[in-house]
Amino acid sequence: MTAHEIDYRIYGEEMQYVEIELDPQEAIVAEAGSFMMMDDGIKMETIFGDGSQQNSGFLGKILGAGKRILTGESLFMTAFYNILSGKRKVSFASPYPGKIIPIDLTQYGGKFICQKDAFLCAAKGVSIGIEFSKRLGRGLFGGEGFIMQKLEGDGMAFVHAGGTMAKKILRSGETLRVDTGCIVGFTQDMDYDIEFIGGIKNTIFGGEGLFFAKLQGPGEVYIQSLPFSRLAGRVLASAPRGGGKDKGEGSILGGLGDLLDGDNRF
Repeated sequence: MTAHEIDYRIYGEEMQYVEIELDPQEAIVAEAGSFMMMDDGIKMETIFGDGSQQNSGFLGKILGAGKRILTGESLFMTAFYNILSGKRKVSFASPYPGKIIPIDLTQYGGKFICQKDAFLCAAKGVSIGIEFSKRLGRGLFGGEGFIMQKLEGDGMAFVHAGGTMAKKILRSGETLRVDTGCIVGFTQDMDYDIEFIGGIKNTIFGGEGLFFAKLQGPGEVYIQSLPFSRLAGRVLASAPRGGGKDKGEGSILGGLGDLLDGDNRF
């Protein structure tokens, strides 16, 4: 084993958090902003990249951290070490409503590919890199799915799916078409490409984008019902505009309807 062996437990339903139990000298790395709480005796340290190349020299660390810029992530991650003799716990929370998915990399041949903002935390020793598309279609039209993260190693990793999570197991040659933003991650043997929806009406009036992801088995894929981009778009569309007035929540009475909705405390 190159990655630290960790025990964990996931709590909650819609807004989950994962509690990691660390033995002495064990550690876990996490994205900035995911930390929730920790026991006394846990040491927190900011590191370049994911900490899996600590013996590769300064240049190796810089290159490893630099790859994260391409996925829109920070150069730094945070490592949490148990520096005492007994077991200690540290917890990490979901960034928005959804499910936390535990990924045992030993069950997936040491590699799992996930959406660039899905990663939450992993045992120290797991490598968090980038997965480039080898196909022109994905490069030009992939949108959210073009540059993805790859988790490599033999330890536990945790990713987050927004809304409700669906797990699909595809047999060899079996195909599934998915909105590009709804993909959480998939196994390394899965064939992944971008496909044009087609049709004039679909293109102009469909409202679902011009492309979707085409996944072909064999392999496993995790799908989320609420990508963060979709959630953010809905919130932005409903935000008050023009002097702080809201949209009337769909009422045909508009602002007059707000006077009748029973909640005008502010």
